[in-house]
Amino acid sequence: MKKLLLPLMALAGLMACQPKVTYTSSDPNIKEKVEEFIPFTLSTDLSVLSEKEKQMLPLLFEAAEIMDGLFWQQAWGNKTELLANTPDEYLKKFMLINYGPWERLNDNQSFVEGIGTKPLGAQFYPLDMTKEEFEAFDHPKKSDLYTILKRNAKGELEVVPYSEAYKAELSKVSDLLKKAATLAEDEGLKNYLTLRADALLSNEYQPSDMAWMDMKTNTIDFVVGPIETYEDAMYGSKAAFESYILIKDKEWSDKLTRFAALLPQLQESLPVEAEYKKEVPGTDSDLGAYDALYYAGDCNAGSKTIAINLPNDPQVHIEKGSRKLQLKNSMRAKFDNILVPISKVVIAPEQQQHVKFDAFFENTMFHEVAHGLGIKMTLDGTQSVREAMKETASSIEEAKADILGLYMVTKLAEMGELPNKDLMDNYVTFMAGIFRSVRFGAASAHGKANMMRFNYFQEQGAFSYDEASGYYTVDFDKMTEAMNHLSAEILVMQGDGNYEKAKQMLAEMGTIRPALQADLDRIAAAGIPRDIVFEQGAAVCGL
Repeated sequence: MKKLLLPLMALAGLMACQPKVTYTSSDPNIKEKVEEFIPFTLSTDLSVLSEKEKQMLPLLFEAAEIMDGLFWQQAWGNKTELLANTPDEYLKKFMLINYGPWERLNDNQSFVEGIGTKPLGAQFYPLDMTKEEFEAFDHPKKSDLYTILKRNAKGELEVVPYSEAYKAELSKVSDLLKKAATLAEDEGLKNYLTLRADALLSNEYQPSDMAWMDMKTNTIDFVVGPIETYEDAMYGSKAAFESYILIKDKEWSDKLTRFAALLPQLQESLPVEAEYKKEVPGTDSDLGAYDALYYAGDCNAGSKTIAINLPNDPQVHIEKGSRKLQLKNSMRAKFDNILVPISKVVIAPEQQQHVKFDAFFENTMFHEVAHGLGIKMTLDGTQSVREAMKETASSIEEAKADILGLYMVTKLAEMGELPNKDLMDNYVTFMAGIFRSVRFGAASAHGKANMMRFNYFQEQGAFSYDEASGYYTVDFDKMTEAMNHLSAEILVMQGDGNYEKAKQMLAEMGTIRPALQADLDRIAAAGIPRDIVFEQGAAVCGL
């Protein structure tokens, strides 16, 4: 008999056939942990929308809510049963923040009595499946983004496409998207919604990804479907459901459009040999600023996303680039309520003046741009970088995007594309941002990437630390040097498909060392929110 990955009490929550249980907290600080997430209302000026666009929004809200339910199925299982059997309101709120009984910003530690370790493969694979069994299973679609593995009547592994596994829900979303398409006055949005509706039923997402790239003049944007692979911590192969409803800020977006044409030049400037930057990024890449109205599923679990770089399909990247969407209202909420207070605890007073929203916006934006730089296929051409790097892929990619984002700001300032730029604003804001993101914990690819970069910077002397005051001071020259070295190291590692080096780097540097933990404890003691939680929905928007 194969060893189960969860204790029996945990399986009770995952399998509807188990006896009814009452869920109680195993953590005495649940109330305090809930209150670490500061509420923020998602809204914007809807007067910029036409009447048909306003009629479209309720359809999109309904579709997004279904995506939210599908992510619950992937992350935990039966949401209704879990919440119905949880009498404590604060415990219930924390479950909703985390989409289950595991604390996402604390290495997925269980906070519910009797619930064991979170399965690495979430609900994408049978709970009793071993890695050896998976490796021995011969099926061409077993690692496909849009399939789950389950056991058939004989107890053998079988592959089930999302379009079959979640047929009822996806059929409903498909219908809603087709109805929304009839209201779309923008031809690009109409085409995307129509093709995305088809993709949900066919498992063929590339045509709709291409159509999404072609949208240029739409005011409403709707991200929907199985997209990121963070939830699959076993193989990083399975895409999780999510959705965003976004309204374009055309004034801010217009400021960003000129950067897209510079991507090939920025690619050429990367501090590596030519073979590691031989791919030419598409120049159709779209940089835009948006206000978010709704987050659903994966993007709403634990820490909240403040920028999007999609699609993830490497073929789309090569042919068309990607779109980088900055979620301005969410970003401002995190800057004002989290980043500025953190900087007052850990950044030297004489450098706190450099913590600015424009720098935070730029660092975040160019992080997303940087996902499109480097190469998507290993130098030997046998596999994608994501495939070669296996479960380390997400953390290494986030580390690349973080450091290359800062590199790109520096390069653009040198090129005169960011006039009157004081790069110390970006460097100090970047440093403060590490403390914000590292609080997301080791279970988050973003958190692990920040730990790695903090430890690397520390070893390279990119900042100094005064033990008496607890303040950090950025050394501009040494941070520039460390930024260049780390950028090159990660780009070469990805190009070589050097999985073993990635594992070693994350093991050595992707951890919170005692001194950093002491700083995080000081931040927590100051009562600074860990993240935001949204008040959102059609009613909140007055629909």
